[in-house]
Amino acid sequence: MVRVIGTETEFGIAARNVESLDPVAHSLQLIGQCPALPAPHAIWDYENENPLLDARGFEVEGERERPGPEYNRLLNKPLANGGRLYVDGAHPEYSTPECTNPRQVVAFERAGERILAACLCAMSQARGNEQFLLYKNNSDGKGNSYGYHENYLLPRSVSFDRLIQVLLPFLVTRPIYAGAGKVGAENQTNPAEYQISQRADFFECLVDLNTMVKRPIINTRDEPHADFSKYRRLHVIVGDANMAEVSTYLKVGTLAVVLGMIEAGAEFPKIELEDPVQALKEVSRDLDVKRSLKLAGGRSTSAIGVQRVYLKTAMDFYACHELDQITKDILVRWEEVLDKLEQDPMLLVRELDWVAKRQMIRSYMERKGCGWDDPRIAMLDLQYHDIRSDKGLYYTLERGNRIDRLLQDSEIERAGRLPPPDTRAYFRGQCLMRYPRSIYGASWTSVLFDVGNTTIKKIPLMDPLRGTESLTRELLEASESAESLLARLTA
Repeated sequence: MVRVIGTETEFGIAARNVESLDPVAHSLQLIGQCPALPAPHAIWDYENENPLLDARGFEVEGERERPGPEYNRLLNKPLANGGRLYVDGAHPEYSTPECTNPRQVVAFERAGERILAACLCAMSQARGNEQFLLYKNNSDGKGNSYGYHENYLLPRSVSFDRLIQVLLPFLVTRPIYAGAGKVGAENQTNPAEYQISQRADFFECLVDLNTMVKRPIINTRDEPHADFSKYRRLHVIVGDANMAEVSTYLKVGTLAVVLGMIEAGAEFPKIELEDPVQALKEVSRDLDVKRSLKLAGGRSTSAIGVQRVYLKTAMDFYACHELDQITKDILVRWEEVLDKLEQDPMLLVRELDWVAKRQMIRSYMERKGCGWDDPRIAMLDLQYHDIRSDKGLYYTLERGNRIDRLLQDSEIERAGRLPPPDTRAYFRGQCLMRYPRSIYGASWTSVLFDVGNTTIKKIPLMDPLRGTESLTRELLEASESAESLLARLTA
């Protein structure tokens, strides 16, 4: 599996003293406290970014973000691992660097948790131990949802209409193994004591460009962060932010497998849900994973049934195509998870977020003799996602060996320091570390150098699979300064 993939996570920010919280100001202060910024004065280059372009062939009206240099520096912190730390609206946000497989994504996403936790610790110390909290979740429990976005690079030749047709049923039912779990209901939806998905309540239409209001299951943003004539980026906003490694791995991996088959021209059995938006909410409330979903034409199926159609299509496809080790592992785990869900979801208490969290809360309720409406239960829900390793309930499961891991801690630590070797993130991250004083700015598609003359020098990175270690390591090692690197590149 070689597919350029990355994720963006908005973190919930809170304060012990609720009245003192200024989410925007405190988010800016938080990322400004990042202890490992290689080039703290670098700006973010917005030149090749336009979030108003729609994959349906038009540009919507609105203002493109173009902050001045000083505010740009406050908003954006390019990282040594090739990722980005920044403030989006009223939230601190972390973007992984460009990865090429789901296991890499898990490592760099978990590295982001540690980077934000280090920022939080530094900020608390700088403010006299004033208590702030960060959550890797999607809802504050007060009607506000914040995003977790997946990004998958595809050839421009892949039809967007084809993506919509194939992916709608898949994304609606994927939460059965990718949901993060949630206490209660929001956004004026039907009451629920507990749900599989944190985000399901907040989706209101099928296809659109919005991410903040009237959220669509399929987002139409056409901003590839690459050569526009060659690539499109599928921007998936319907997923939950996960803590469990297996949930993240399957969430990203299964979709990557499906996209690979779409790109290869594979045929999928036609599945058309009668009301996908309503079905997403029904799937989220189906804790036994047995509820029927209405299909167009009067038939019905289940969330597991839909997922099995995609799994069988993948199994049949790879029976006569080359199968790499990660794809094989995804297919095996996908089948095992569906089998266990069909038998009893509690069999996945060591693997999936929504099951592990539910079991933890139910155990607490039994000990305390309280119900789902007890305020302490809502707090437990939040605390599961607390990114402080000594406070977060997910990390309690890790320390007690009660949740399955895919990664060694050393892999996560490395992902916090070094970029992936097999994408352009390698060149970006290495430039930031090797030439920090000469870096004027960076972006997904560029590195900007200021070497003391009147012109900022831009190195374009329009192909995500160039700028890799194998292509640039010797060049970088031979260039002791930014001037030397630029001279070699222009030669």
